[in-house]
Amino acid sequence: MTQTGRSAKGVTGSTSYHSGLSAEHQVAERYAQAGAQWLEHRWRGSAGEIDLIFEKDDTLVFVEVKSSRSFDGALNSFRSRQVARVCQTAEEFAGRFGEPREIRLDLALVNGAGQIRTLENVLAMG
Repeated sequence: MTQTGRSAKGVTGSTSYHSGLSAEHQVAERYAQAGAQWLEHRWRGSAGEIDLIFEKDDTLVFVEVKSSRSFDGALNSFRSRQVARVCQTAEEFAGRFGEPREIRLDLALVNGAGQIRTLENVLAMG
């Protein structure tokens, strides 16, 4: 326990939550500056949650934000199980619009210095 009565894990979890939130807002700002319309933040569907959802040029852009001390650490935290969950959640969100739309999944990496690298359309990369 720490002096405040919170466990070290609780403090670490709180710090991770706030740094993740800060990273998400930084990434959202960058997308907005590029002309994307911000639709949702931390949208929750039956399969899980998507960090950010935008619309740009009739395309729904789903963004998973990963932050770590390094870009490699952030990238390595995005696992195949999470990709499947994000895809299911994206399909659920897109289904709310009725008509088929272009869908893109981006991965935004934020390092310890607050720098951002965006990997666009990660499902088409492979």
